[in-house]
Amino acid sequence: MKNRHFYIVFILLFLLPGKAFSQINCITDPPLPPVFTSVSVEPETGYTKFEWNPSPSSNIAAYVLYSYKNGDGMPIDTVWDPSATSYTLTNNVTKYFSVSYVITAMRLPRCTSIFSNVLNSIFENVSIDTCMKKLVVSWNSYPSFPENVISYSVLSSVNGGIYSDTENVSGNDTSITLNDYIIDAEYCFLVQANLETGKMSTSNISCASTKMKRPPNWINADQATLNSDGKVALSFTVDPLSEINHFSLERKTGPTGVFQEISQPVSVDGKVIYIDNQANTNDINYYRLSAINSCNLAVTVSNIASNIVLALERVKDNIVLTWNPYKDWSGVVSVYKLFENTGNGFEGKAEISASDTSYTMGYQQIMYDVTGDKICFYITASERSNPYGITGESVSSQICTSPTEVITVPNVFTPNNDLSNDLFRPVLSFTPLDYHLIISDRKGNILFETRDFHAEWDGTQNGKPQPQGVCLWYLKLTTPSGKSISKTGTITLITDK
Repeated sequence: MKNRHFYIVFILLFLLPGKAFSQINCITDPPLPPVFTSVSVEPETGYTKFEWNPSPSSNIAAYVLYSYKNGDGMPIDTVWDPSATSYTLTNNVTKYFSVSYVITAMRLPRCTSIFSNVLNSIFENVSIDTCMKKLVVSWNSYPSFPENVISYSVLSSVNGGIYSDTENVSGNDTSITLNDYIIDAEYCFLVQANLETGKMSTSNISCASTKMKRPPNWINADQATLNSDGKVALSFTVDPLSEINHFSLERKTGPTGVFQEISQPVSVDGKVIYIDNQANTNDINYYRLSAINSCNLAVTVSNIASNIVLALERVKDNIVLTWNPYKDWSGVVSVYKLFENTGNGFEGKAEISASDTSYTMGYQQIMYDVTGDKICFYITASERSNPYGITGESVSSQICTSPTEVITVPNVFTPNNDLSNDLFRPVLSFTPLDYHLIISDRKGNILFETRDFHAEWDGTQNGKPQPQGVCLWYLKLTTPSGKSISKTGTITLITDK
């Protein structure tokens, strides 16, 4: 009967809730907790490893591991080995944030100690500001109990290479900043807390890419030229290996001006084309194009391009043309070409050495070519020896002058076949649109008549020499500017030798 009572009591005690059983057995002799010595993240696996010193209490059956937050523990696992001093948690939660843990010692059936000291994993994070070339590695501090943290070591790996010490800081620091790193590389970091006993606790691994869009190695200012609308047309060619397609276009006016942004163009198939509708083409305007990276910084700047401004001055009977040299091809100016329009469209007039920036012509060279109310010119510059195989051409502004409409009529001529002053005709500084010349004697008899302004009177009528004396002339013509002119006068014919 006594044995039966014993077994009933044993079964009842076994079935009672653990709390009730613990209260009976843990009041006078509760187990002491272990000393929690280390939490460390294994770099190779991302698993979390725990280490502790065994509980000094007897009859320990297991150790219970908890995640810990705000004073509460959430059981993770139970290690059923009283001699155990380590455990590896095979999940990767510590790669996302820092986790705090505690451990208890447990006697059977359910008598557990109070929580051990709290340890947390080190969570390391890396952030990068490629614009400022700043890479920041930061982490949360590791507890200095039961072992004091002497220092932190930051280890890094570049492009999958071996981890090596990057920097060592004091046990009070929780970040480092790196300004010297390789662009377009993959950096990975881990932090190691160095404890006073020589042990260590490692963090998760965090990685960052320092890759930036590849800037162009070069930008070629192809040309600044005036288009058919009289606007400055710009063309730039960009290194085809560039990964940047946003640019800043700047202009300054005159050599002492200040560059100011006028547009933020985008390249298309390696070209940036822009028409500057605001530039005064009577001024020399300078242009440059800069590639803009994601930090809004200019990383590559082109050579400078400038429009050509042509000027004209009438000096006595000469037309003097001057212009600014083209600036600033990656190659050199091979030649300047002068184009002229005397009324029938532009035609090539002359090729001028690249070292010259002026050209002078006598008006008499062109006066008979003039058929319009203006004489106009422009200059082109051509490039050679460009290192990128590009050939630029720039067209200057046009400059015009009014034709000289002068009529000079001699009052004496001597048709005596001495080869001097033997012929008579009015001298024109232009080609008339209409022309009519009549020469008559004093009685009104017509001696010579023509509508060809090149035709000259030799002093005869129908091949018969006229006597010495005074003749009358009448001239009517239309100038290239459309002006109708009628003139009369006399010419003295002298036949004496």
